[in-house]
Amino acid sequence: MLLGSGLVLAAAGARGEGEPFGLAAAAGGSTILPMHQGLGANAAAYGAPLMRRLEQLAAFTEIPGQLTRRYLSPAHLAASRQVAAWMREAGMDVRTDALFSLFGRYEGEKPRAPAIMLGSHLDTVLDAGRYDGALGVLAGIAVVAELSRRGERLQHAIEVAAFGEEEGSRFPAHILTSSALIGAVGPKLMDSRDKDGISVREAVVAAGGNADDYLRCARTAGEIAAYLELHIEQGPVLEQSGLALGAVTAISGSHRLSVTVSGFAGHAGTVPMAQRRDALAAASEMILAIERLACSDKALVATVGQIAALPGAQNVIPGKVRFSIDMRSPADGVRDRAHRALLDTFEEIAARRGVEVEAATYQRNAATPLADGVIAAVLQAIAACGQAPLSLPSGAGHDAGIMARHCPAGMIFLRCKDGISHNPAESIAVEDAEAGVRALLEATRRLDHWLARPGSQ
Repeated sequence: MLLGSGLVLAAAGARGEGEPFGLAAAAGGSTILPMHQGLGANAAAYGAPLMRRLEQLAAFTEIPGQLTRRYLSPAHLAASRQVAAWMREAGMDVRTDALFSLFGRYEGEKPRAPAIMLGSHLDTVLDAGRYDGALGVLAGIAVVAELSRRGERLQHAIEVAAFGEEEGSRFPAHILTSSALIGAVGPKLMDSRDKDGISVREAVVAAGGNADDYLRCARTAGEIAAYLELHIEQGPVLEQSGLALGAVTAISGSHRLSVTVSGFAGHAGTVPMAQRRDALAAASEMILAIERLACSDKALVATVGQIAALPGAQNVIPGKVRFSIDMRSPADGVRDRAHRALLDTFEEIAARRGVEVEAATYQRNAATPLADGVIAAVLQAIAACGQAPLSLPSGAGHDAGIMARHCPAGMIFLRCKDGISHNPAESIAVEDAEAGVRALLEATRRLDHWLARPGSQ
């Protein structure tokens, strides 16, 4: 229903024909905010309007007082409706696919031309900062708003994408919906479950979608001419270099594992220490082994971000422990050797401590070089914005790494304070936000010219 100039999300009802998101997504009611101060009103000031929108978007959260917006949660779907409204206001046609990726399209000089896709993701980690992902989506909208204000059409269409479950904060399905776009999602991922036992399929249905249509998310070859993503660096290199912008050359590969250690629960006061099969003590030794291994090679990082000890009582020896491993490296060989070494180490620890260990590697992503032509366009755009060009790899995974398997892809990194990310202290300067939009706009124009040349790809 409409209320004044803002669209209010009702608390019931399935997705209707032509509606990008089911009204059931907004349980509790969240208001779509009108964009009273659009970029078109002042083409010389992109940064401040972008920062205001990022602030508004951060209000869509599952937990008051912190930003948590997991995939297909009411907060995520309400945020997507807000972004859809901004896309329309910028002059785009808007649609969503079966897994609730959101797309805004601004046609080129010729209708149905291949598209240059700009985008990122709207889901967040738990207790997140407000710029990871959202910056790239809203900056893409700002680029289209400026093109529309000028009445400028490129040789290619522009699509702005807002992907979901990039973070893997809800389901064990990191970078899910961009993977669906390239046809890389199958039944196993659709059947994966969150900590409440809800599968991706069930969550899609609850949001008003048709989970059986997920294969229709895949785009045909040539439909997307290139992909470009503006993203905060999430590291310290740009800040230490005194630069706002960088061109990303490659994205580190990753292994993600779910580890279960099974011992035997017992009374905390009556079982002698030498006779215990303590799953938590064994898991702790394994976690320290992970840390030692990662510290042994500068090209490797590893993180245990989740751990649960069962039964979880203070007077019971833990009988079962589950923990996650996120291991990354820009060198596939380094990461593969570390993976094998970890599995051997876990077996040795388990045998010595009288426990059992099961380590399931549920995701392997190879390191991904980005396209030379897109990198060149980004470096030229950075130089055109008055900054010395800088190239650097990404230690984090991104939707661009998935899209690089489908089309030429690249990224622009934006400086963030102290390199902090996945943290409420995540911060960028308004001047850097301005530079980011300008660089994204300039790189898009340069990509348009490069892609139109015969033999460019």
